[in-house]
Amino acid sequence: MKPRNPDSRLVVFRDRAADAAFLTRSTADSSRTIEWEDGNTYPLIDVEISSASHPFYTGRARVLDSAGRVERFERRYGRTAAARA
Repeated sequence: MKPRNPDSRLVVFRDRAADAAFLTRSTADSSRTIEWEDGNTYPLIDVEISSASHPFYTGRARVLDSAGRVERFERRYGRTAAARA
């Protein structure tokens, strides 16, 4: 007998940090519910971080340039431009 996949249903995921909510299909279950914009009630799952609050997706990510890191390494450990050649 082949194993059965879990049933998926519409679920609301709420990112409390960004005050955003997403209605999507999921197999996750919750005893809490929320009334959505369409007037229907769906299971509610609170999450710590989502695309609405993650620095990579919001553009607040810190970008390091590799040249700056190489120069800092060379200053710290004494390698000069002449030694590279």
